[in-house]
Amino acid sequence: MRNTRRIKRMSRNRVKITKMNLTSLMDVFTILVFFLLVNSGSVEVMQAPKDMVLPESHVEAKPRETVMISISAEDVSIQGRVVARVGDIMDGKVASYAPITARLAELRDSIIGPSTRLAGQEITILADKSVPFIVVRKVMSICTGEGYENVSLAVSQKEAQVATL
Repeated sequence: MRNTRRIKRMSRNRVKITKMNLTSLMDVFTILVFFLLVNSGSVEVMQAPKDMVLPESHVEAKPRETVMISISAEDVSIQGRVVARVGDIMDGKVASYAPITARLAELRDSIIGPSTRLAGQEITILADKSVPFIVVRKVMSICTGEGYENVSLAVSQKEAQVATL
């Protein structure tokens, strides 16, 4: 092969990369990792059980992580454990209240530390649309009787209506 002037000139001007400076690349990835760690916990979506239809509302506040009470058409469950039947609460059977109070007391006692104890005094009720308000009101009164002062009702967010001319 011939060594022409062009080939010689190109070989002289060719830059050889012997070492690569990874410091700036590592800084960018470190910042990216911290950003993702900080913002990964901010998204909180509560999923209602499939057999439950929540009422709709215009809500702006994000839900907090609290004790969850689900009231479906048939039964009442606290943190996923069924504790009472809606029919028994509708009939006013006082014996049906005892499992609810026992489960709430168990959850309250399982919270450790004074800062988490204050945050743990909140409760969120997911009630089906078809459940009579008498049942929801009775469950709310049982919760306040057990020391859960902040009771919230979960709803589905309705889309904001846009005014048309």
